[in-house]
Amino acid sequence: MEMLGVQNEKDKREEFEMTTAAAADLIGAIETSEIRDRRSAAQALAIVRDGVITGEGPTTRGRIHFSRALDADDAAWCARILTAAGVASEPVSRDEAEALFAINEAAAERSDDGLFDDLFAKAVVHHAAAASGLPVPSRAIALSPDIAIESWAPTRAVGVNIEVLEWISAQMRGKRVSNRTLMTLVATIVGAATLPMASLPNVFDIGM
Repeated sequence: MEMLGVQNEKDKREEFEMTTAAAADLIGAIETSEIRDRRSAAQALAIVRDGVITGEGPTTRGRIHFSRALDADDAAWCARILTAAGVASEPVSRDEAEALFAINEAAAERSDDGLFDDLFAKAVVHHAAAASGLPVPSRAIALSPDIAIESWAPTRAVGVNIEVLEWISAQMRGKRVSNRTLMTLVATIVGAATLPMASLPNVFDIGM
């Protein structure tokens, strides 16, 4: 039993070392815009999240970064990851969107002039629309800070998958940090006349 415990500890150390090495390689990939797929993009966003939480790590180097804080450089990291060449032609995935929700929740203090909130809302709606089978512009257009989300986002519930909307509301429900742009869009998209009555409490109970 003792030998088994020692082996388990060794396996855990090796797994941690592999994870750390993979993370370092991934940051190198971010810097050269060589993220190859949406899974690696979500992993890279998780590294940004860790930097926001601890104030340390590869995405916080070269500047003072407090824990639970998000600055313009963090927002820029997220934008670079989400618009990397390897994912530029793909809609935002659920894993990427969930990673952004985690960053949003982790960042109690903001000093990015709203850059992350804008990117976050656009990325989540891009995923929601694409997952519903609706046409979406490329990431370069949809996630651009210079293009209003209202110019391409769905404005009514017709065609929007109810499961996707319920997933968004579940992600937002009870969170400390809410995104008003996203909340407003979801409320606009969801039309009471087009939804089953049983769905309404789940969809509207967001950010409370």
